[in-house]
Amino acid sequence: MNHSSKVLPASVLLMVAGAKGAVASTLAVAAAHLRTDPESIHHSLTTAGLFPDLPPFYAIDFVGWDRMDAPLITAIESHGVLPKTIWADHQAVLNDRVIRPAPSSNIPWQDQIDQVTADIEYYKSLYPKSQAVLINLLPAGKRIDMENLKTAEMLFKALSPTDFPDLTYVLAAVRAGIPVVNFSPNTVEVRPIVDEAVTRDVPIAGCDGKTGQTYFKVALASALKARGLFVDGWYSLNLLGNADGKNLMDPERAAGKVANKTELLDEILGYRVGNRYGRPTHTVRIDYYPPRGDAKEAWDVVDFNGLFGLPMSIRLNLHGRDSILAAPMVIDLARWMVALKQAGRSGLIPELGFFFKKPMGANPPLTFQDQVRALEKLAGECGQ
Repeated sequence: MNHSSKVLPASVLLMVAGAKGAVASTLAVAAAHLRTDPESIHHSLTTAGLFPDLPPFYAIDFVGWDRMDAPLITAIESHGVLPKTIWADHQAVLNDRVIRPAPSSNIPWQDQIDQVTADIEYYKSLYPKSQAVLINLLPAGKRIDMENLKTAEMLFKALSPTDFPDLTYVLAAVRAGIPVVNFSPNTVEVRPIVDEAVTRDVPIAGCDGKTGQTYFKVALASALKARGLFVDGWYSLNLLGNADGKNLMDPERAAGKVANKTELLDEILGYRVGNRYGRPTHTVRIDYYPPRGDAKEAWDVVDFNGLFGLPMSIRLNLHGRDSILAAPMVIDLARWMVALKQAGRSGLIPELGFFFKKPMGANPPLTFQDQVRALEKLAGECGQ
């Protein structure tokens, strides 16, 4: 393919919904750090050596929306994810990041969409040579079946903007021709939005970023399956002390994330764990434990059977940093979306299942091995 006539974007512009949250503020610091010391972050990016027709991996800009009135620096300090020594030298750049107020949930859907659309146009005017990508980092909301909501009109009539603010940003972005990364557990990949994305040549990746415990669960479950070892039960406990953990203490808000974490195991293995007991024996708990802050902890007990059905077990204890794991994944996904848009892909991108707890689209790869192979094949489609 001859790329010599293409005008390459100057940077990838992250338009972040929830721009002052823990993950997003960490992302903002990483983007600033990339400009001055890219090699310190290079090793955390799986796309750093990919996509020569994209801006360099260190060319990332950051704008967005949030309900928090305080400056971005205040958000970075309050979340406590990063020591000041990491972000202090970038304070001037971080203070200059333009973050608009989120639309009020008390105004009609169309007014919200109009406000976000105007903000998108403003951001594009600030970075006219950049390729924008919408990043949804809003907190978990209520889970609802949207299968029968086949038009945007039905969607907005059935749902409250208070409960589903994600839809405002995603629909405005799609209509503006901007690719979407849905890193949140909230379902935005509904029929009217996906149909419009296809019509407007917009790729969508999601949903629910697979950062820590679930990433290792996919790898281990795939390994057990490959060896023909039967998983008899799996108990997962997450201790999380940040705002996300507190939000997930609401059972209605936790339902979607717990389902995403739970359903994938049966899908990978090809059988229902606990079927012989007449009830599921795969349990996922998320407990809010303030002392952990953003440094979450995950405990897993895996019971499995080998030859003659004799039982064995594995114990796993992960001490992770939620936002530190998530931020480089968001950058990778944004770069994938720019490459896919250039390659002419639109609608849901199931091949990006490697990054998500609940990959969206037709026949997404499920095992770890298949997900890695799917990424390699997808890179080939993008000219790698």
